[in-house]
Amino acid sequence: MSWVYRNLLRPILFKQSPEQAHARTLHGLSLLTRSQFGCDALSSFFAAPSLPINVFGLEFPNPLGLAAGMDKFGEAVPAWAALGFGFTELGAVTWYEQPGNPQPRLFRVVRDEAIINRMGFNNPGARLLAETLSAIRSTKLWPNHPVGINLGKSKITALADAPEDYANSFRVLRPLLDFFVVNVSSPNTPNLRQLQDKSALDEILAALQEVQKSSPSQAAPKPILVKIAPDLAFDAIDEIIELATTRRISGIIATNTTIARPKASDSISEKLYSETGGLSGRPLRARSTEIIRHIHTQTKGALPVVGVGGIFSTAEAWEKIVAGASLLQLYTGLIYEGPGICRCIVSGLLEKLEENGFTTIEEAIGSEAV
Repeated sequence: MSWVYRNLLRPILFKQSPEQAHARTLHGLSLLTRSQFGCDALSSFFAAPSLPINVFGLEFPNPLGLAAGMDKFGEAVPAWAALGFGFTELGAVTWYEQPGNPQPRLFRVVRDEAIINRMGFNNPGARLLAETLSAIRSTKLWPNHPVGINLGKSKITALADAPEDYANSFRVLRPLLDFFVVNVSSPNTPNLRQLQDKSALDEILAALQEVQKSSPSQAAPKPILVKIAPDLAFDAIDEIIELATTRRISGIIATNTTIARPKASDSISEKLYSETGGLSGRPLRARSTEIIRHIHTQTKGALPVVGVGGIFSTAEAWEKIVAGASLLQLYTGLIYEGPGICRCIVSGLLEKLEENGFTTIEEAIGSEAV
């Protein structure tokens, strides 16, 4: 199936603009998975084998999840479990609806298997997204794996008012989802990365905690994670780690896209790398793994890490797990490798466990973090 995608389907998709191909693919998945028959048909081709893991109190059928940015509007929620993902992160969503940055804002660097985006948190707003998700939850098509969402700051909201902006989105969406990710690391919203500063992030997390406290007493707290940039220095990452205890952060997602650029191998790539925006894909692999290893070592494995960046095969997935990642996420790898990627990687991870004498995925986490 991967060969069919790479050699037959991908060339057709890549003749379209990246955003057009993305929209059409999401629409197709949405139509296909509006019925149980469609979900079952998709699952029959792409379902991944079982590789269960419990992280921050949630049960994941396998550790490979969909990263934020792929399904911002909640268009294809039932599709991701059918494609073999062990969890889904929707969004990013902001309190206010926003169109995002002007097009073109999404670029493929095909030679390096990378993506550059400056989407700018285009999304329907938290209230409309809540209505969409409520409608799906009222059917039998809601995934049987954890579904979370990435929370961003509205562009029109001043930095000083960011805690309230995040809290508003969290309050509306909290009853519908299993976990939440505070995104203060996207390079595509002006000044957003300033919120990675320890004091600014502390205020946001405090606001979310107040929402947790004001929820019905029988409602268990929802896991809250923080997504960090690969461009942070280790000292800044350590400050975020310090908040893990005081603000009960459930985990860190390492990492978001980077504003750094590799050396271009040809003139086409050089021109694309001159575009502003966040870079994802193979060029991000080494740095994201380095940060995963650092967090795992600094916390002695006590703080779960979700590894994302440059995962295209079992080899990259295993690299991140043994460096300290409890869970993994895909975005660019799905675009370049196609819908069979989950089944392929999870099957490969099962083989890796056997080869290395592990009986569970938990035993492998951080086993090579030095």
